Amino acid sequence: MLRVGLTGGIGSGKSAVATRLAERGAVIVDSDRIAREVVAPGTEGLAAIVAAFSERVLTADGALDRAALGALVFADATARRRLEEITHPRVRARSAELIAAAPADAVVVNDVPLLVEVGLAPTYHLVVVVRTAVAIRLERLTRTRGMSRAEAERRIAAQADDARRRAVADVVLDNDGGLDELHAAVDALWSARLVPYERNVREQRVVPGSPVPTTPDPTWPQQYARLAARIRHALAPDDLRIDHVGSTAVPGLAGRDVIDVQVSVPSLAEADGPVARRLADAGFPRVSDVRGDRPRWVGADGGGDEGWEQRLHGSADPGRPVAVHLRVAGSPGWRHALLMRDHLRVDPDQRAAYLLVKRELAASAPDDAGPGTADDPWFAEEYLRAQAWAAQTGWRP
Repeated sequence: MLRVGLTGGIGSGKSAVATRLAERGAVIVDSDRIAREVVAPGTEGLAAIVAAFSERVLTADGALDRAALGALVFADATARRRLEEITHPRVRARSAELIAAAPADAVVVNDVPLLVEVGLAPTYHLVVVVRTAVAIRLERLTRTRGMSRAEAERRIAAQADDARRRAVADVVLDNDGGLDELHAAVDALWSARLVPYERNVREQRVVPGSPVPTTPDPTWPQQYARLAARIRHALAPDDLRIDHVGSTAVPGLAGRDVIDVQVSVPSLAEADGPVARRLADAGFPRVSDVRGDRPRWVGADGGGDEGWEQRLHGSADPGRPVAVHLRVAGSPGWRHALLMRDHLRVDPDQRAAYLLVKRELAASAPDDAGPGTADDPWFAEEYLRAQAWAAQTGWRP
């Protein structure tokens, strides 16, 4: 199934997004609702809260007095952490039960207000953030929830700010307009990305990237960081080295809009074992017909016509093409990916030359040719330049 994390600040309209996704067919796992369930009268959760905060957080009929508890924890960071230690494990356990019960082909949307604060972003195939201007959120909270402005401001300040949410967001839905605009954005997300993403994960299909270079995107490093965190979580408990390589790893360099990620493995046997399954489950299926890189010249370290062995995974997400290269740490292909990246980072002339060569190769390649199928003498020359630079500077991968 496809697992989507949905979050947004209080008053952002996140619940409206969840409702619309449910209408489209998503299975919604609402953490707020679960949070109320696990502290209902008679539960272990409520008993633990009373033990921590006393009976002053109970109503006359023995239920949790949310207003009284909120007044305590939103003004006291230590008290808030105590409450989270009680509720968060119980919410996670109940959420896991509901997700496990969903159909195998479901798009499961986990509505989590504190997704960023508790570090859950890497556990999902995709994270959707609902963003709304603070002034609008304040107006909504005072008008629809009856909060005083001071209380609304405290609630907003207690959560992650927009910059922290944006850092983990694969998709940002702006909700400064009306409900019709929000619904249109949700519908487009559902049909163009979530539905095909779920199918691709289930059928282990990789989304192809365009071979044509595009202009540099300053968000490529941030996109890589999100992908790397997701891959690292998928491969746990193995602590494998993960690097951003390829054109998108070189600031200011235009290239194919494909994020290249290199995962260092101890051996290709490891890459063919549980690592392959974990990556596929996380949304990075194996590209089965790729068993190695072909160097663009003959005679490079360990290269030549036989190529460098690797395993390649792609992305099932139609909105973000990715190439995950599994290479043995210390192997020629592994070293070259890091050396090429680092040399291009420090040499603007070669960045310009690299872009020109890539554009010429893309223009001359057959329509069905994949990346790396054409040769050019520049790559052999750049390899020698990079080797000389590494020797001169003492570069190490």
